[in-house]
Amino acid sequence: MLNLEVLERQARERGLLLRLQVQGLAGVRGLRVGVARARAEQPPLLLGELKGWCLPLADGLRLDTMRVQGERSEAVGPLIWAATFAWALEETPCRSARLLAIRDGEQQHRRLVRYFRRLGFTPLRELAGGPLDLAPRLLWGGAGLLMQGDCDEGLQRSARWLTSIR
Repeated sequence: MLNLEVLERQARERGLLLRLQVQGLAGVRGLRVGVARARAEQPPLLLGELKGWCLPLADGLRLDTMRVQGERSEAVGPLIWAATFAWALEETPCRSARLLAIRDGEQQHRRLVRYFRRLGFTPLRELAGGPLDLAPRLLWGGAGLLMQGDCDEGLQRSARWLTSIR
């Protein structure tokens, strides 16, 4: 099974640094996964990161902000996803994750949904303007499609995606 140690080695083979930061308080753990490119005599160049948090539940992984930038960053997203899912499976009771495909604009929203489906996420429900959606919208930071994915499936899919990039 693919694990964090293997993913860190794969990142190094690509000239990348994969790092996870986890901080916890009262059973809730914050997560930041970062991928950077090492540079001689300079600090590493951050190429991508994902932020989220984990509740100690089987469906407690919540993924929030994902960002990838820079040149030669095609492996960054799959590395981040694989590391996130591997961490959840290795270090937490979480077996599924939730995220919000934010609805900033219709075209971008469709792209996000297609991207998250590629990782195995499926729709749960739309967060819109109704009174019952107020609390989740505050938590997630906007309206959009709330989606859920299996961590094991996400790890397998992101690993295949990573393998296809050379």
